[in-house]
Amino acid sequence: MKKVLSILAASAMLAIVACGPSAEEKKKAEEKKVQDSIEAAQRNADSLAALEASMVEDTTVATTEAAPAAETAPATK
Repeated sequence: MKKVLSILAASAMLAIVACGPSAEEKKKAEEKKVQDSIEAAQRNADSLAALEASMVEDTTVATTEAAPAAETAPATK
């Protein structure tokens, strides 16, 4: 009885291992990885563009706020 159960267990393990992903499933997984990488790169580029835009906006605001203050400061000799 032990031999029969051992043979059945070994056969079941081989069947499970043999049921790995097919070539089509592997191709879909690879395409998904590429698409995910492209989307991540696009999100990073969008974030970088937004950060650069906010930095330019902050610099512009700081420059326009500083200019009137410099004009109203009393002249010293």
